[in-house]
Amino acid sequence: MATKALLFNETPFVPYLARADQVDAALDLPDGDVRELRELARHYAEAADNPLMPERIRLWERINDLEGGRPLVWLNEVCWHEMNVDGELTLRCASEVGRRIESELRKALYQWRHMPADMVIEPVLHSPFIMENSGFGIAVEADVRETDSESAIASRHFHTQIRELADVGKVKDPVITVDAERTEAFYQEYSRIFKGILPVEKRGATGFWFAPWDDIVYWMGAEEVLFNLVDNPDLMHALMRRLMDAYRSALDQWTALGASGSNNANVRVGSGGYGYTRELPRAAGSLPPTDAWGACAAQIFGSVSPDMHKEFGIDYEIEWLRRFGLAYYGCCEPLSGRVDILAAIPNLRKISISPWADEKAAAESMRGRYVVSLKPTPSHFASPVFDGKLVERELREKLGNLKGCCVEVIMKDISTVNYDPSRLWRWTEIAMRVVEEFG
Repeated sequence: MATKALLFNETPFVPYLARADQVDAALDLPDGDVRELRELARHYAEAADNPLMPERIRLWERINDLEGGRPLVWLNEVCWHEMNVDGELTLRCASEVGRRIESELRKALYQWRHMPADMVIEPVLHSPFIMENSGFGIAVEADVRETDSESAIASRHFHTQIRELADVGKVKDPVITVDAERTEAFYQEYSRIFKGILPVEKRGATGFWFAPWDDIVYWMGAEEVLFNLVDNPDLMHALMRRLMDAYRSALDQWTALGASGSNNANVRVGSGGYGYTRELPRAAGSLPPTDAWGACAAQIFGSVSPDMHKEFGIDYEIEWLRRFGLAYYGCCEPLSGRVDILAAIPNLRKISISPWADEKAAAESMRGRYVVSLKPTPSHFASPVFDGKLVERELREKLGNLKGCCVEVIMKDISTVNYDPSRLWRWTEIAMRVVEEFG
């Protein structure tokens, strides 16, 4: 077990395909890398050509448009460092850019082979916008305790950096820049590599994860946040207003730069599943926020009253979400008893129902109104023995409680499978068998 200090700059949100770290990477990949990537791309194209794909897209549309259908299943946030089997995830490219592309392709193909659930692969590859983001001007400082040096999951104790009103000024508006020349160079290299196999499109950020209270916890610590909500509400309102303005500035810059891509596609929306819907445009190129999904979460508010959640969270979050066409809300916080206050969000479509939520209460308040983004517990994967019968019984019970609702079943937060990848494969088989019963 190791302990170390952490120091890093937070960005206002994480766009899924922005690769600022690739600005200085060498292009013009060696012949061996190109051969490796083209072979992987052929397998990717074969998967994309599977006749299941159009039907799956339609199933996701039906759920997201509240038309009904069987619950849909998708896995995300996989502990990839524990998943390699027979070298399927072993990288063979020599160049930095080649290895990054190879890693994405290998992970997608691995998931398609072993745990596809209702996964969708589209017949296109996306080259990234090369962007830089200055962040909020305040670094996160924390002590970190690890149990697995290969995992990105660790425990953190954050150092308090905002204590009084004067400290709010530490939060700056981020500066977003796009390197158009470098972006075009990446596009040309992608096009050269995959010519004759799959088309290539430029795509910028496909998701805007708005969780300002996570940022505040990073800068203040969880206990200090909860105490200050009661003891120093003026500080918390001032900090939230400053952060709202900074996020809004960032979004305006992304929009002006034309660096946003559609998330009406096989990309994650919020902490849930795919964003396929017939209610938003689906097109290549940059789209305004009004043509996309927005997402919010306020996980720390699982420990406060509904009134406090509304005052310090939702009243601000509405300002953000109203800029988007549709909205997703929540992550790990239990929201089944707060649908009434979430209803103030005018374009809300999906609500996260985490392992700590009450499915029966969620069904009563969400049926016919919102998509239930159900999160089964990933704790079963960490057990000494994986109990498939228990997994099946719990999932069947949860879906029974949600009968009549539009449901997506999202397995995420998978920090470990005890280095036994077959546990995820078995979970997928069980989940797909169970959801068919609720078709």
